[in-house]
Amino acid sequence: MSRRADRRFMGRALELARLNYGLTGDNPSVGCVLVDPLGRIVGEGVTGEGGRPHAEQIALDDAGDRAALATAYVTLEPCRERSTGEDACSKRLIDAGIGRVVCAIADKHPKGAGGFAALRAAGIPVFVGLKQDDADVLYEDFFNLHG
Repeated sequence: MSRRADRRFMGRALELARLNYGLTGDNPSVGCVLVDPLGRIVGEGVTGEGGRPHAEQIALDDAGDRAALATAYVTLEPCRERSTGEDACSKRLIDAGIGRVVCAIADKHPKGAGGFAALRAAGIPVFVGLKQDDADVLYEDFFNLHG
């Protein structure tokens, strides 16, 4: 994927995250876009109202088998752990066979942080910092409360 395509798809993920901003309870509103190796969007998700389900879970459900080898554009680091005991978003991405993850910003929350390490340990390339300035604004309040 080119840098231009990466910027475009991350822009779409940020658009999705803004849709439920302020509606996700204690969880941040995250956007996730899954793009297959041919550059087609195969799944999209935004954190549900009240904070569940998570954006990655929705996008993966949307994509189904088409998620294999896709690039996941996520506005916030996929979680390492879920308070509900469900599979973490990082594990869901690994199990789906995601080929690459592009993320705007690392999560400072103790249950979120560590998702990148899990993805990398599974051999998935992770790139962090694309459109970080936009994500900083989106997650400033969340990090002030939970960071």
